Amino acid sequence: MNFVRALPVLLSAVLLAAHFFRAGRPGLTSVCLVFPAILLIRHRWPARLVQIALVLGSLEWVRTLVVLASHRHAMGDPWTRMAIILGAVAVLTAASALVFRMKGLRERYEL
Repeated sequence: MNFVRALPVLLSAVLLAAHFFRAGRPGLTSVCLVFPAILLIRHRWPARLVQIALVLGSLEWVRTLVVLASHRHAMGDPWTRMAIILGAVAVLTAASALVFRMKGLRERYEL
């Protein structure tokens, strides 16, 4: 059941990996694909590390949103739909850090 609870974390990691892959950052792509694997360790620090990574990932989505929206706006291209989608992905990534507040995951990682 804890696997199901951790699915938002996995989805966020895969989305971040795809983002960095498209940007030509293979190192960050690998990190994003590997960091959920540390959740196999049953201690407090892996959960906290993943939470920090998810918050940083959310900030990366917001940064990307601002950069792309400003470029599109300057070019006169439509940008609202892109901003809504990237904003939703940023919120999903940030909210994924909250899954560790669920009872099963709190017990597993002794939080």
